[in-house]
Formats: sequence, structure tokens, C-alpha cells
Amino acid sequence: MDSHQGGCLCGAVRFEVQGQPFRSAVCHCRYCQLRTGASFRLSVYFPEDYVTVLSGRMQIYEHPTESGNTWDIQRCARCGTSVFWTVSGEPWAGLLGISGGCFDPPTFWYDIDREVFVRSRAEFCTIDTPERHDTHPAYQPRKPDPRRLSGDE
Repeated sequence: MDSHQGGCLCGAVRFEVQGQPFRSAVCHCRYCQLRTGASFRLSVYFPEDYVTVLSGRMQIYEHPTESGNTWDIQRCARCGTSVFWTVSGEPWAGLLGISGGCFDPPTFWYDIDREVFVRSRAEFCTIDTPERHDTHPAYQPRKPDPRRLSGDE
């Protein structure tokens, strides 16, 4: 089984994954834009038991979503790199999201399966993916987000 390693900016957090990702996606939602300070997030999802943290200490930031889930963002306690996250509820149960740029070279060794929340995609961003969704296939908001978080125009 293939394995790949990666880590945070300062190198304190190191991890290893086994096998191929369950899913790899580009997300253009406002949450991801604000969390990364970029126009999109590259998400690589693995079953949690396929990921081993080799070193480092994480800080967790919990964010409640408009769908009633909790988004737990795990950042390096030393440099603040957002390395991992989990989202409560289906279809994310048992999956660990990894920031796609945190893998060691060859950094982008995985294929991108889909693009989500294209409703808030930057106009200059063109990505060729097999699937493209205006929001997310499992998106079921229970309450509206403030406009700065919704991505609705």
C-alpha cells in the first residue's frame, strides 16, 4: 500500500497516510476562503484510521455550520497551519480532511474528484473536475449564514 507524508509550515506537525484518498476536492465555500485566506481549499479526505500523526501538537477550533454540523479545524500549535479537519454528521463520519498542500513533494500526487460551492468561486478560477456542484451534494442548511459567510450573490 502506498504511503505519503506531509506536515505543517514549521515542520513540528508531521503525518503519514496509507493508500489512496477516499475523495479529493476543491471547495470554494466562504468558510474555506476565510479559513485559508485563498480563493479555494484543496481537500484530501482519508478514513481516519489511514492517517497517523507522527509528531507535533494540534490546536482545535470548532465552528458550527449553518447545516447544524461542527467543523473542527486542527492547526499546528506552533505555526498555525491548518492541517486537518473533521465535520460532524454524514457523509463525513470517520473521514479526516487534510489540506492538500501539506503533503511532501510530489505534493499533488492525487487526482481531484470534484469541485463544490462553485456559487462562490472566484471568476479567475478554472478547474477541470469530473463533478461540479453549486453547493455540496449533502448541503442542507438549517439556518441562514450571515452574507459574508454564505457565498450567495
